[in-house]
Amino acid sequence: MQAAFTVDKIREIEADLMEVEGDDVLMQRAAAGVARCASEMLTERRGRVYGTRVVIVVGAGNNGGDALFAGVRLARRGAQVSVISALGEPHLAGATALSKAGGRFVTAENVGFDDSVPTPSADLCIDGMFGIGGRAGLTGEPARLARRMRLSGLPTLAVDLPSGVDADTGAAPDSAVRADRTVSFGGLKPCHFIEPARSRCGRIDLVDIGFGHRGWRAGPDLLALTEHDLAVEWPFPDPAGDKYARGVVGVDTGSDQYPGAGVLSTYGAVYGGAGMVRFLGADRPAEIIRAQLPNVVFGAGRVQAHLFGCGWGDRADGARVLAEALEGGLPAVVDADGLRYLPPRLPETWLLTPHAGELARLLDQERSWVEADPHRAVRAAAEHTGATVLLKGATQLVTRPGPKPARVAVPGPAWTGQAGSGDVLGGLCAALLATGIPAITAAGLGASLQAVTAARHPGPVPPMVLTQHFPDEIARLQRAREDEWSSRP
Repeated sequence: MQAAFTVDKIREIEADLMEVEGDDVLMQRAAAGVARCASEMLTERRGRVYGTRVVIVVGAGNNGGDALFAGVRLARRGAQVSVISALGEPHLAGATALSKAGGRFVTAENVGFDDSVPTPSADLCIDGMFGIGGRAGLTGEPARLARRMRLSGLPTLAVDLPSGVDADTGAAPDSAVRADRTVSFGGLKPCHFIEPARSRCGRIDLVDIGFGHRGWRAGPDLLALTEHDLAVEWPFPDPAGDKYARGVVGVDTGSDQYPGAGVLSTYGAVYGGAGMVRFLGADRPAEIIRAQLPNVVFGAGRVQAHLFGCGWGDRADGARVLAEALEGGLPAVVDADGLRYLPPRLPETWLLTPHAGELARLLDQERSWVEADPHRAVRAAAEHTGATVLLKGATQLVTRPGPKPARVAVPGPAWTGQAGSGDVLGGLCAALLATGIPAITAAGLGASLQAVTAARHPGPVPPMVLTQHFPDEIARLQRAREDEWSSRP
């Protein structure tokens, strides 16, 4: 997993490291990382660094200092480096060193960054205006320069994060810089994983400036799953196991008014690998499921996990159904309409899967409050309910009560956000929960598998069709794990 740290945590680690090595050493390491990435981008564009033209846009802080010292390294390799000061006086030592190396301090108009010139005379732009101390959004001259970067079409390299995105929340107003590549120092930040900031970062490179194990000792705030994590953590069945060992899911979803949700959630559980699925929902979805999925069982019986809520609509006995399930002590997934009938306190073996609007209602907040800081919101929901909570959306965050880091699912293509995807995900997570793994693991794996499958089968594939690709992806993950294990000495 990839770890991310909030600004306060990063500053604590940096302060500890600077006491040992000094601020200048850290800045030079950061500058070396920026220069390396810039050189790669220039070589991709022009085949060389010598003779290329680089524009660096800086503010007054250390972020600008990192960019300026990177400019020194590029100038020494023969690049023509021009610097635009966006706000305040640039970092003194960095500016002095770059001037001595042949860099020029210019106005925006000197390099074509005014509104009357369509194409700046440069090959690369380095954004060093604001770092982790910056706020969401840009105004004034920084906003104008960010706009010119976008309109120019120049490749843009961001220093630590694109100026105008919020490091902790992932907020990224339209005025923020859009980078093709971002160089982060020491540790990744939440904005590198949370949309919309994540999309503004482009490719992300992490440069080691000496953090070592300090970050892990301090404790990550987010852990982002990778495809490798899916292969490692997926609960593949034991060769000696049976359908009960793989897990039986009791599915009470859908209604006569909304039969599709019952069908889709059942598809998610079946193609997600459940050993058996018992459908316990309404008659209309049951008729459709009988015709399409003859392996589904109907009627009460032994289960290892429940799924409730998808497509319930207004259900008079909703609160009673959930209360009785809670008394039974089995883990459960509750989605959509089921969230309206929750008991006042739940165990973390229960997984809630709201989207932003449902989470806002759960916390008696506005949707905008959730969207402004989804990490804060999902943590608040876990503490409020006692359950594990998966916030669905462009970034899928899952956490449980307590101080442990939240997890971020592998991201998928935007078109997966369509009606029925959440129903499928509920069934998939329930199938995983029935294997006996923790709810936070089941949620992260389920959301990630759906995203990875969508990415490998591009196009507006309907959710029900996408489920039928789950087995191939699970088999691919199993082969990857077996190959890795077989290659170990």
